[in-house]
Amino acid sequence: MPDTAPPSPARLVIQQPEEARSFWQPVPANGFVRCLLDQAATGSETPFAFGTQTVDPGCHVREHLHDANEEIIFVTEGEGEAHIEGQVHPMRRNSCFFFPRNRAHSFHNTGRGPLTFIWCIMPGGLETFFARIGRPRAEGETPPAPFPRPENVLQIEAETVFGTLPAKG
Repeated sequence: MPDTAPPSPARLVIQQPEEARSFWQPVPANGFVRCLLDQAATGSETPFAFGTQTVDPGCHVREHLHDANEEIIFVTEGEGEAHIEGQVHPMRRNSCFFFPRNRAHSFHNTGRGPLTFIWCIMPGGLETFFARIGRPRAEGETPPAPFPRPENVLQIEAETVFGTLPAKG
C-alpha cells in the first residue's frame, strides 16, 4: 500500500563543526555555545532548538527556569553539579536531565576541565538568547577575556525563553 501522507516541509540539514553559529558567553558561565539546529534552519514541524554549551572550570550557568519550554540536557564531557529545586545532582559524562516547564535549575562546573553538554529546548528560542547575550565565535578561536552580561539581560530573558524565578525566603 503506497504512503499517501504529504511530504514533510522540513529540510535535511548536515552541518560541520565550523559551520555552526557559535557565541562566547559572558560571566558567570564563560565558555561558549554552539547553536546547531532550530526551526529556522530545519523547517521542522515540531519547534525546537538544539546545541551544545561548554562551561569553563569554576564557572556556572545561573539559576533559571523556562515557563513555556521543556529542556533536555545530556552531558558529553567534564564534571559538575546540577542544582535542581534545592537538591544537588552529579553531572558527568552520559548524565541526562529532562526539565519540564517551571523547574528551576543551575549547572556548576566543579571539575578541572570544561563541562560540555548538549541542550535541546522545545519550543526553541534559547539560540536567540545565546546570540543576544554573547559574542560571535569562530571554531578554534582563542577565548576572549571574561566579559559581563548585557545591562538589559533581564529584558532579553523576558523576550526569549525564561520565566521569573519565585522569590526566595
